Amino acid sequence: MKKNLLIIGLVMLLCIVVSACGSGNASNGNKEKAAEETTRTYQSTRGKVDIPTHPKRIVTDFYAGELFTVGANVVGSGSWSFSNPFLKDRMKDVTDLGDPINVEKVMKLKPDLIVVMNDENYDKLSKIAPTVVIPYNTAKNVQETVKMFGDIAGAKEEAEQFLADFEQKSARKKIAQVVDKKATFGIYENTEKGQFWVFNDNGGRGGQAVYNALGLKAPEKIQKDIFKKGDIKELSLEVVPEYAADYMFVTDYNPNGDSKTLDKLKQSSIWKNLDAVKNNRVFINDFDTFYPYDPISVSKQVDLITEMLVKREKENK
Repeated sequence: MKKNLLIIGLVMLLCIVVSACGSGNASNGNKEKAAEETTRTYQSTRGKVDIPTHPKRIVTDFYAGELFTVGANVVGSGSWSFSNPFLKDRMKDVTDLGDPINVEKVMKLKPDLIVVMNDENYDKLSKIAPTVVIPYNTAKNVQETVKMFGDIAGAKEEAEQFLADFEQKSARKKIAQVVDKKATFGIYENTEKGQFWVFNDNGGRGGQAVYNALGLKAPEKIQKDIFKKGDIKELSLEVVPEYAADYMFVTDYNPNGDSKTLDKLKQSSIWKNLDAVKNNRVFINDFDTFYPYDPISVSKQVDLITEMLVKREKENK
């Protein structure tokens, strides 16, 4: 009897040990699986990078607006985003890292992900946190931009919601009521040095809003010489009429506020003879307002441009 009880006791003890080992292995397996799910591999221009699945503290040089679009937490950014009027409220708790971003300041912020346009300090930055390089002009429109950053930030649902709201804008219908469907639109910039540039659809200055979001058309000359080359071009005053449009949006780059080059341009006979000038369809725009091209800014620019066109057409009646 004692022998049988001893055997039964040993069997029960063995079962307990085996069960505990099994639970331990399962627990360890779950922990390993959980660890794997907290990171994932992202294909960057610098090769494959293991990044957080849902990053909590992101540092960037130029992409604060793009990251805010999908609800990401940006803790540090390059200086230029702080001049963006559409991001002003969102930048209050963000650390200014300078331009180029200061590596020591980045380190102090303890980011778990770094997203940069410029890769000059990639080796140093990548030692601080996983670093993704996205070169300028990688995305061609709001849709591509939002999807890409939604993927990077692990925020696909937020990205989808932003795009859904963006697509519901009624701006196109409003513009169609006041602008001839055959009308052409051009994006230009006058600088404090007297340079005059014509822009493509992805170089800021409202190009994303005018051409991609609102679907307005550029003159054939701009489409052929500028769009196809994906570039911008400096124009001499003499050739400006060749690139002129029915509606002309001109950003005035005058950082010190003391340049008179725009006044000089307006006084020229060539400028005065442009159809857009004669028909009061030239818009002089603030540089800081129309320079940025992140989705938040583009969405706001769509509203501003729509208001401008509707108001001007009423004035011209």
